[in-house]
Amino acid sequence: MVVQSMTNTDTADVQATALQTAELARAGSEMVRITVNTPEAAAAVPKIRDELDRMGLEVPLIGDFHYNGHRLLADHPACAEALAKYRINPGNVGFGAKKDEQFASMIELACRYGKPVRIGVNWGSLDQDLLSRMMDDNRALAEPLPLHAVMSNAMVASALESAQRAEQLGLPGDAIVLSCKVSAVQDLIALYRQLAAVCNYPLHLGLTEAGIGSKGIVASTAALAVLLQEGIGDTIRVSLTPEPGGSRSQEVVVAQEILQSLGLRAFTPMVAACPGCGRTSSTFFQQLASDVQDYVRARMPEWRVTYDGVENMTLAVMGCVVNGPGESKHANIGISLPGSGEAPVAPVFEDGEKTVTLRGEHIGDEFKQIIERYIARKYPKKS
Repeated sequence: MVVQSMTNTDTADVQATALQTAELARAGSEMVRITVNTPEAAAAVPKIRDELDRMGLEVPLIGDFHYNGHRLLADHPACAEALAKYRINPGNVGFGAKKDEQFASMIELACRYGKPVRIGVNWGSLDQDLLSRMMDDNRALAEPLPLHAVMSNAMVASALESAQRAEQLGLPGDAIVLSCKVSAVQDLIALYRQLAAVCNYPLHLGLTEAGIGSKGIVASTAALAVLLQEGIGDTIRVSLTPEPGGSRSQEVVVAQEILQSLGLRAFTPMVAACPGCGRTSSTFFQQLASDVQDYVRARMPEWRVTYDGVENMTLAVMGCVVNGPGESKHANIGISLPGSGEAPVAPVFEDGEKTVTLRGEHIGDEFKQIIERYIARKYPKKS
């Protein structure tokens, strides 16, 4: 299961796109999609690849093409070569008589350069000729299906017909990835169940236009968790609208946490923390939980390349004596902070055993040092 993200910079701006791609890759995105919509953007792609290589970042770049991809790939062979994968939307690869010709041109270029292709259907840009034909057929039925069912069938048909056509043109079946994206949770679940039941192509999961903030996070998690639990999906992308001034890499963190919460992959040590109640010294334990979470994410890029298995470590930051010691014992490292009216001491547990009791104003810094020493002691260094 691979985590993917997408830049929102102007691809023609080499420096901005390379920097944002680097940010996403360092956050853990294992593939990054970039818009390729103009000759200037296409000409920038090999320069972006070179810039990333200079940074020591091998993250694959996926070219997102709409309307004019056949021309851009043909006119800019360095772009076609630098990209690791092409994304083609069958709903707007071409219209009328030109559709088949332009689709074939892109597939033939993918074959020439040995690139896989994601055939990405989206309900906002569904092939209208196909949809009209299927709606006409549906109206002729004795018991017509509801409109949303016809649209779902049309999306699956668009993906499968395009994949079959790509194979006829010489693209290997194992070089084809499919996606069918909508923005409603239940519709997405039903659509991917339908798609998974009728094909063996790798599937790219994502709730399109998920939204901003908690709405986008909750909706994406609700949809993707159901499908992932059923064994559906090979790539995920969480399509969040960034908060004003927020980092684009939040979508990477959310995707990782969905997979890690389901036990499918581990990316970074997970921090368990209680929600707080009338027993807790709320401000202090909340701040420590936040600081530990931020510290772990900031240190993970270095830990990942230095220590083997550190991403599986578990931490606990608890706020009082009720569940604090017990929860802390279940984690690799846990701290149970004093609640309201409790003695001002914070026992620390490592692998279920109390190892030290912290006191005073520097509990947070001392706990981070304990984490560092534990990692150096417990996880073997990579050769």
